[in-house]
Amino acid sequence: MIKRTLSQKLHQVARQYPVITVTGPRQSGKTTLVRSEFNNYQYFSMENPDTRQIALEDPRGFLRSFETGVILDEVQRTPDLFSYIQTLVDEDDRPGRFILTGSQNFLLSEKISQSLAGRTAILHLFPFSKRELFEQPDMHPDHFPVQAKTDSTNIDLWQLLYQGFYPRIHDKKLNPTEWYAWYYQTYIERDVRLLQNIGDLNAFTRFIRLCAGRNGQLLNLSNLATDAGITHTTARRWLSILQAGFILTLVQPHFENFRKRIVKSPKLYFFDTGLLTFLLGIRNADELQFHAMRGAIFETYVFSELYKMFVHSGQIPHIYFWHDAKGHEVDFIIDRGNKLIPIEAKSGETFNSDFIKGLQYYLGLAKERADGPMLVYAGAESFYFKDIRVLSWQSL
Repeated sequence: MIKRTLSQKLHQVARQYPVITVTGPRQSGKTTLVRSEFNNYQYFSMENPDTRQIALEDPRGFLRSFETGVILDEVQRTPDLFSYIQTLVDEDDRPGRFILTGSQNFLLSEKISQSLAGRTAILHLFPFSKRELFEQPDMHPDHFPVQAKTDSTNIDLWQLLYQGFYPRIHDKKLNPTEWYAWYYQTYIERDVRLLQNIGDLNAFTRFIRLCAGRNGQLLNLSNLATDAGITHTTARRWLSILQAGFILTLVQPHFENFRKRIVKSPKLYFFDTGLLTFLLGIRNADELQFHAMRGAIFETYVFSELYKMFVHSGQIPHIYFWHDAKGHEVDFIIDRGNKLIPIEAKSGETFNSDFIKGLQYYLGLAKERADGPMLVYAGAESFYFKDIRVLSWQSL
């Protein structure tokens, strides 16, 4: 089993909180992680109809039957249990009593925010990071940015982005297009219907694919709704469903505008390049390498690696972008409080000084507030150019 970065944080919070909640996309490895790290705990899956029926018919008896720690998997299937768990941990708040997993973002759930607030640590597990997948040293936010040094491997970038980072594809050597078709169908038929009663699944499918076509772009919800043939209110609700299922997220603009008018719309990013390429109809790595959205897909890789660096360390990702009214932009800004780390992503395999023009413009405005500016590109060499770290994609 590939070691997950989140393991260390998982054990830490299990010594501090009575309830530990691990959420993340379906098939990101949550069950494998918690069962391997807490192999002495009892395990119950709420996907099992018999277990679910017992838990719902006699929740107090079900929960009190565990003398030692217990793992309750896919607990979003039984949200009423949260209130009963609250009662038990208020009586006995021994650390690590309950480990809950689920493929929905419980931070958006009213039940957990009301029942378990202050009683649970909420961690997120996403598909593999590149460093996890190839068993390289972890990249931690406290030691970021990384140094500009060449770390050459034999990894094929475009094949990797086409495959994506879901564990089962790599573990079983599965065909990505076939696997994502199954994954997408399961997501639509189970998770989406569990969250909302979607009447027209064809319209929802069209909406998701339109979102994929806007990956890495400023979100114009009105135009998106019009193209999908739905109302603005429906588009907003469906976007929330995709966020709750960890399919995509909205990256907000950074509002420290340095006396310049900046855009206020967020950018839309999918979390996984493999799912994104599937939704775009890309059938292999060669198609990806020459696809019109190659740059946006590469940006997604950079964004998702930065995002996983934070969440797999148990930290909140303070990742933004910067874009002013005149068209100057920086793909990502990591806000570290007293310092801002600007990051540009370019899918070109050969470095060009034009790649850093946006960074240079931003540095002229941010001055001493900026720290460790970097360009991540699709080439193999890492080096410094005019005090900017130029990093191979392999350095993330």
